[in-house]
Amino acid sequence: MMNDALHIYVDGSCEENRNVTDATPAGWGFAVVRGDSGLGRGRGEIIHESSGPVITNPDVADFLGAEVGSNNTAELSAIAHALRWVLESGREGGIVIRADSQYALNIASSSWRAKKNKALALRIQNLWNEVSGLCQLSGEHVRAHRGHRWNERADHLAFRAMSGENPLPLQFWKPGNR
Repeated sequence: MMNDALHIYVDGSCEENRNVTDATPAGWGFAVVRGDSGLGRGRGEIIHESSGPVITNPDVADFLGAEVGSNNTAELSAIAHALRWVLESGREGGIVIRADSQYALNIASSSWRAKKNKALALRIQNLWNEVSGLCQLSGEHVRAHRGHRWNERADHLAFRAMSGENPLPLQFWKPGNR
């Protein structure tokens, strides 16, 4: 991957990941980092971040196809919103999606087939293919809750979105602070 690649850290959060329904709160978040070394020490700077709830209602504008509010649908939604940001920003060059969910990365890149939330999976795979046609796109797994500054920031964004709260501004946030 090119040295000037943007790293986009994505994460999802779910209140209770058992017996989930379309009413189960779940949230997604992503942070776009320029100048990241990928080692987790927090090098680089966030140039954009976004978060929101997982939408399960097909009548709502940002519906992506999620049937339930689960951790998996939140992780997939984070990747989808990150890819949409890439398309909207007109970014060219290298993009590395970094996620702590191997499941979501494998579904998004079409390495695995989805058994549930097939509409959501197809939407994300189409976005992945579209971005891949414009940029050099890859996915990398990051271990969760290991103190990686930007992965922890994506976790914070997702957790706060799931909780219905605004994220703390970066200058007041500390890694591990949900």
